[in-house]
Amino acid sequence: MVRQIRVPGAVLAAGLLLAAAGCSGPLGTGPDGKPPSTARTPAASPSADGGTPADPGKPGGGGEPAAGDALPGLVTAAVARTRLAALKVAPVGTMAGYSRDRFTHWAQQGNKCDTRETVLRRDGADVKQDGECKAVSGRWKSLYDGVLVTEAGKMDIDHMVPLAEGWRSGAAGWDAARRKAFANDLTLPQLLAVTAASNRSKGDQSPDLWQPPNKASWCQYGRAWTTVKSAYELTVTEPEKKMLTTMLDTCAS
Repeated sequence: MVRQIRVPGAVLAAGLLLAAAGCSGPLGTGPDGKPPSTARTPAASPSADGGTPADPGKPGGGGEPAAGDALPGLVTAAVARTRLAALKVAPVGTMAGYSRDRFTHWAQQGNKCDTRETVLRRDGADVKQDGECKAVSGRWKSLYDGVLVTEAGKMDIDHMVPLAEGWRSGAAGWDAARRKAFANDLTLPQLLAVTAASNRSKGDQSPDLWQPPNKASWCQYGRAWTTVKSAYELTVTEPEKKMLTTMLDTCAS
């Protein structure tokens, strides 16, 4: 005997309504379940294995590097080459109006941890933090120069695409929320713990003007720079594009 299951009319009507709306999320959300926003956010960047990290470009994403990578959210060399070819080429923009204060950093990430301490924990080994989330011990290997460090105070958190470089290549026209996302991006390969010496040597220079002294890092550096510039729709100069191509050519595939 086949049992008949009665579905209340209200439930049936609600189900039909959701189906017609394309399986939208709760009230106030879009089809992807996220609240609508008028603020521009960077396009999702596939990870090295072809997946897409959640909420790219937003503080608190908490992305983790893939196996063999020092940075999260890196696309493959092949994808990086495609994205590099698609980037708009333009002359270096003006620094008029620039200030680091226009890029809010370091943002709070919860549990008393700001973005700096979050990256130190992510990029180190055996990292121990105090009650205020400050790293008090650990080990870090700096990608740019290959130096091993055991004191957190000797590490800087580098913006892969420096804030000033971002300003010159498109960020001058962003709103405050987008600049904050750019300065605290934990999902794309925009933040990395490196030695203070290598970070300060780099300054705000683009790849044609500064390259990591450790050439073994060039593949990741080129992939990371291209990933970030593509996601945030920033421009590149011709010399910058040429050097990025050279860096990507060091990748095994």
